Amino acid sequence: MAIMVVWSSPNKDGLTAAAKDKIMKGILNAGYEAEEIHLNQMKMEHCKACGKGWGICRTKGQCIINDDFAAVYEKLVQADGIVFVSAVYWHDITECMKAFMDRLRRCEAAHNKYLAGRRCLLVACAGGTGLGTVECLHNMEETLKHMGMRAYDRLPVIRYNEGYMLPALEKAGETYAIRLAEGFDMQY
Repeated sequence: MAIMVVWSSPNKDGLTAAAKDKIMKGILNAGYEAEEIHLNQMKMEHCKACGKGWGICRTKGQCIINDDFAAVYEKLVQADGIVFVSAVYWHDITECMKAFMDRLRRCEAAHNKYLAGRRCLLVACAGGTGLGTVECLHNMEETLKHMGMRAYDRLPVIRYNEGYMLPALEKAGETYAIRLAEGFDMQY
């Protein structure tokens, strides 16, 4: 079983990276594969809203932009589970994550539906005051809902709680992997 951990932060040594590492360690502790996808290290353009607002994403489920999007999308389609980890900017996900999720949503919701029913884990990390983590998690989940995906859990990490949340993320990654393997399902 393979789980993709998609994360976004320009800081490879910050709170978001530490959260990603703990989630991955938990998945590996459970005996499953974990692969990280660091969006900040990829070439990922913003949606161009081709044509009259829709391009071939609506008719063919593909994007015309030639960058790393298609390869990452294929990895998510092949994965058994997906974890999204984002730094919090202005009460929302990072611009890199937003660019990726916007294009993913267009291909998925309008045509493909390859990820519909996929169960995900969501993590938002705020290194400043911590304000905005709940809104960020809400925004991530709303985007997933457009694609028919579901969140198993939503985990806010801030400077105040990192001492107990980082160890909890390791357990969350382990539990997520085990529940996916067991076929655990939450309906909503």
